[in-house]
Amino acid sequence: MIKAKIIGAGGYGGAGITELLLRHPEAEIGCMVDLSDIGRKMSDVFPHLRGFCDEVIVSPDDPKAKEQYDVVFFSTPDGVGMQTAGEELERGAKVIDYSGDFRFGTPEQYAEYANFIGLDPVHKSPALLTETVYGLSELHEIDDTQMLVGNPGCFAASCILGLAPAVAAGIIDIKSIICDCKTGVSGAGKKPAAAFHYPNRYDNMNAYKLAGHQHMVEIEQELGALGDEDLQVTFTAQVVPTCRGIMSCLYATLSGQTADEILGIYKEFNENNRFIRVLDASTPTSISDIRGTNYCNLTVDVDMRNNRLRVISHIDNLMKGQAGNALQNMNLMFGMDSGMGLASAGQYP
Repeated sequence: MIKAKIIGAGGYGGAGITELLLRHPEAEIGCMVDLSDIGRKMSDVFPHLRGFCDEVIVSPDDPKAKEQYDVVFFSTPDGVGMQTAGEELERGAKVIDYSGDFRFGTPEQYAEYANFIGLDPVHKSPALLTETVYGLSELHEIDDTQMLVGNPGCFAASCILGLAPAVAAGIIDIKSIICDCKTGVSGAGKKPAAAFHYPNRYDNMNAYKLAGHQHMVEIEQELGALGDEDLQVTFTAQVVPTCRGIMSCLYATLSGQTADEILGIYKEFNENNRFIRVLDASTPTSISDIRGTNYCNLTVDVDMRNNRLRVISHIDNLMKGQAGNALQNMNLMFGMDSGMGLASAGQYP
């Protein structure tokens, strides 16, 4: 049985991976760590877990937190994992980090990301960057030899999955890519803030970080590597009055393919990607179809008048954009089926 430790247990990401581990047949929760809610049961923080997870949350310096675990999930802000992941790796644990600390292979790439969000651009554990892999298994091989994974950002996952087949096939002008993305309010995390106060969010929507969003760096890194060419995307993030879910509308100039041809390219690319569903424009889909699941629904279409690819990507930001993808990575890191513990149809409505 895989014994897991969750650092940052009291946030949405911690709750999400807790819910998933509780129904995983080969894993169990051994320790829950946070800076707040210390001494409280997880089920006191999240009452829906009462009777399912009554584990007491401990502080990072508690002796229980220093024990050896098989896997450690860092559901923590940027900067935490890079300072303490090395200790977990030395104890023999596999590490999956939700933040941007290990999404990049070089200190220079990390610095570009950090500058977008006003963080110190100097990585605190640069040697570990040679050991990490970008945690999107649809593009990168992740197996039981991998010890450290940087889970993708939610916007980045939706955009990369939506554009990767077209970039890999060389059918678009990669300098023409536009990512128009809308997210639910849970993407801002659990910590209260004035901008996400109910009166400010109800019946309201807005774009933000127009000067540049940090997930842009991931998108450009991954698609650029896939297309073997540097690129810059036009990325617009918007928050809409829903709880969870991301809809990314992705556009790029085509080299002349029809919708049927592109549909075939997308289906072939994702033939072995069990959590990617490729749909044509006549198939209705929405956020409700993937809510609570690890699936990404891709609607593939062509604007024939303007010779433009149009892909609509739907994911649950707290699942394929966070905890679900993390569990998928854990499965692969322990040599198990990638879908173990993730076989869920979601919730409707």
